[in-house]
Amino acid sequence: MKNMEGRTKKLTLGLLCGLVFVGYIVTVWANPPSGVTPTLIGRGTFDDFKLHADNLDFKVEAKSQIDLVVRTNDYLPGASSGWHTHPGPVFITVTQGELSFYEVDDPTCSPTVVTAGHGYVDTGHGHIGRNLTGNPARDVAVVVAPVGAPFRSELPAPGPYCSF
Repeated sequence: MKNMEGRTKKLTLGLLCGLVFVGYIVTVWANPPSGVTPTLIGRGTFDDFKLHADNLDFKVEAKSQIDLVVRTNDYLPGASSGWHTHPGPVFITVTQGELSFYEVDDPTCSPTVVTAGHGYVDTGHGHIGRNLTGNPARDVAVVVAPVGAPFRSELPAPGPYCSF
């Protein structure tokens, strides 16, 4: 019996060490933001709701409480948000300049280019925003997140097809 308990403890310790190592590797390989200044405008908790605006053909539903995080991101020329993901959708409006968004799972690494006055919906599965112009750019992001939880997680670059 003691031998079995010893094996279980060693296995648990080994798994814990492995998880710490994987977390370290992901952190080291993460592609951090560069030249982007985020500014939090506000974060609010909303109770569950269901909304259907017929005149806009728009539906949205929160079956439990959610947080909405609103912030601006100022991009210097050549800036990058770094590869990252969100726990829910993000509604991004470019208010100045031009931004190029790339999806982590797009093997063609084709950008969606968004200019001032237009929007981009990030579904939360991983992306990067880049200012590929010689002028500053800015966006306003509305992030849907679990109450009180982080609303951004860093990701490593997706590999050889989109390695910036």
